[in-house]
Amino acid sequence: MTTTDNGAGASVLDVEIGALQGGTADLSQYAGKAVLVVNVASKCGLTPQYAGLERLQERYAPLGFTVLGVPCNQFLGQEPGSAEEIAEFCSATYGVTFPMTEKIEVNGEGRHPLYDRLVGHADAEGHSGDIRWNFEKFLIGKDGKVVARFSPQTEPEAAEVVAAIEAQLA
Repeated sequence: MTTTDNGAGASVLDVEIGALQGGTADLSQYAGKAVLVVNVASKCGLTPQYAGLERLQERYAPLGFTVLGVPCNQFLGQEPGSAEEIAEFCSATYGVTFPMTEKIEVNGEGRHPLYDRLVGHADAEGHSGDIRWNFEKFLIGKDGKVVARFSPQTEPEAAEVVAAIEAQLA
């Protein structure tokens, strides 16, 4: 684990990160919203989770919520495509409408500052630190702080994820 700020008291939304197809993702636009940050990959056994993520986006976006997809190629090279290829795959295969960032590293020396802020938060089983696999999920509250972490195997529409989102939107 890096020795940088683990985000315990810092907002995730002040981190700079690029958008998938250029420019900035401008995370500050999500202040006052709940955000589910998910490291995604197009060629993973968990890739069908895109469908559940999109359903969450459709259901809760009108209430002040967004999914934020963060492509990462660190797990067995399962996100090898260019920004254009990733965008096309997500749109054509899963009808993804939620925002996506540039492809980044979530672990190791090249870990993006966004994930420096996220990985210090533990999930319900007590896991904190490095991202274990594609589709690990972090729920960011309206104040920009991490409120929950979910394992890669936890489906986006699992009861505990939905309950955590709804608690942030209440």
